[in-house]
Amino acid sequence: MGPIALFDKSFLQMLSIDEAMWFDHFFIANICPLFYVETLADLEKVPKSGRSPEDEVRVIADKTPYMGGGPCVYHGTLCLAELQGYKVPMTGQIPVAGGRPVSSGGKRGVVIDNPPEAQAFARWQEGRFLDLEREYARAWRSALANLDLPGVAEKFRALGISGKSCKTLAEAKSIAADIVHSKASPFDQIALVFNFLAIPRQHHHEIVERWSTFGYVPLSQYAPYVSHVMEIEIFFQIALAANLISSDRASNRADIAYLFYLPFCSVFVSGDKLHRKCAPLFMRTNQDFVWMDDLKSDLQNANLHFSALPERVKEKGILAFAHHPPGDNDSLMVQLWDRHLPKWRQIMSNANVFEPVLAPRLADKIKRMVQSRPLTPQEVDFDPRDADELVIKRLASKRRGNWWQLPADFQKSVDDI
Repeated sequence: MGPIALFDKSFLQMLSIDEAMWFDHFFIANICPLFYVETLADLEKVPKSGRSPEDEVRVIADKTPYMGGGPCVYHGTLCLAELQGYKVPMTGQIPVAGGRPVSSGGKRGVVIDNPPEAQAFARWQEGRFLDLEREYARAWRSALANLDLPGVAEKFRALGISGKSCKTLAEAKSIAADIVHSKASPFDQIALVFNFLAIPRQHHHEIVERWSTFGYVPLSQYAPYVSHVMEIEIFFQIALAANLISSDRASNRADIAYLFYLPFCSVFVSGDKLHRKCAPLFMRTNQDFVWMDDLKSDLQNANLHFSALPERVKEKGILAFAHHPPGDNDSLMVQLWDRHLPKWRQIMSNANVFEPVLAPRLADKIKRMVQSRPLTPQEVDFDPRDADELVIKRLASKRRGNWWQLPADFQKSVDDI
């Protein structure tokens, strides 16, 4: 339980294993694909820490959240799907891939298996890396770095865009917003979309045809998520042209891409100065940007607070005693819970909410759902987005850092649950 939090690699790197465990416990982590790629990219670097590249990645993998959140679908996949008519929710939830509809005990549900990314992080913790993953990361970095800048500049000129007269980041954002909200020059707009998002040519005609049936309404109305991504891309290029963002720092191109995933969180945690300046411009009023040092300090305090408990209590596992962040209204985490989960105290007063997942009755129910035969498309008579029950499989370690995530005396295997 906790607010959905997007984070960048710099935040996770500066946490201890114990602090990372509490972050995973008190937040639902949105692991965006860029984090996955940046982590793998470290295999090709010489770490300043003196560790081997493989050890550096293993350390990051050890800290990666896996209990509550999960990997977000790649923004390019979401954009193509939206241009083809599929709705992309932009109210804070994490878009996840997969999910198999099932029916068990008269209940209709969806089971989401462990994603490939989670299995990869488990391998990385053991220092095992696949050549395919290395190639995958290189391809991602190439896609981010090798944008056709001359082609983009030509499309910008067709839309009358220039960054030379832009004085502030807010002005750059306003110019970008005006473009995606405009009904003028729809063909120049969609050409820019195809260029930035590298939409395969075989889809161009069907996308333009579908947009035409809507009367070429503004991009922000036709494809809101595509509009969000394009607004950030256009903003970035204008800010570069106006020297509001440095073109000398190569990592800026990758860093700005984290903002593509802002619609899928309540909180964005980062220690990147570019994020600090730019992210608030694209966040909803009910979202928060959190500087990583501030949250690290609060996680340290939580670790000290729970460390004072007797060993017999800690051996029950954190799910048994750490039901919410410690502290009062001075705690950053309590403030974030109050803002994004306003009814959490009321929920916590219900004793049934703490029924252990390992309790036989609940465990048997979950097991039956997981082992149920997947329904065929013809058998699915409900909207998977409104299922009675949802089961998300997780790879969980019994102990993490200095903490028992599961009871110390727990002996069952994951397959028994």
